[in-house]
Amino acid sequence: MRIDILTVVPELLESPLSHSIPGRAIKKGLVEIYVHNLRKYGLGPRLTVDDYCYGGDAGMVMMVEPVFKMIEELKAERDYDEVIYMAPDGEILDQGIANELSLKENIIILCGHYKGIDERIREHLVTREISVGDFVVSGGEIPAALLADSIIRLIPGVLTDETSALSDSFQDGLVSPPVYTRPADFNGWKVPDVLLSGNPKLIQAWQDEQALKRTKERRPHLLD
Repeated sequence: MRIDILTVVPELLESPLSHSIPGRAIKKGLVEIYVHNLRKYGLGPRLTVDDYCYGGDAGMVMMVEPVFKMIEELKAERDYDEVIYMAPDGEILDQGIANELSLKENIIILCGHYKGIDERIREHLVTREISVGDFVVSGGEIPAALLADSIIRLIPGVLTDETSALSDSFQDGLVSPPVYTRPADFNGWKVPDVLLSGNPKLIQAWQDEQALKRTKERRPHLLD
């Protein structure tokens, strides 16, 4: 898989995508991540990528031309399955979307900044808009890193134990049950006896019961 991320602040993406699971995926050759600075196509001597809003609203808006030229350059080299804009009002990212995107070959992720992006970019260049929640952050870089991470960990071979991803929260429509590790007793805080029983059927039944209970308590909308 290849992921191209377009941003005006590439420094924000360097660390999140070069360490831990994304970093290991890159080293294994399972994913390629390229962060592109939109100022490459900025206008004028200051490489400007934003301008004032028409209509007089407060805040600066990312211009069409730099984004268009960058996407045009990338598309001249390969086909892309999606051009994704990290938008506050996009569809809310969930595990199903991450699963779907993990099957793609090439995707572009566009990070907004300032007041947002010129609407014509959304109308003519973007194929999908994704949000990480109903709140606003300073730019799309951190949401883009979050989206990329959620996709990359699902690519076969990225995780040492591929079955781990299958038991993650939301993968089966439920949140995960509680998990424990050694020691079995710490300060009198004990691991449930069933997990020490060695009986796979009893353990699975307990995990299923706990996953359902926790989902009802914390994410009841998943059961609707």
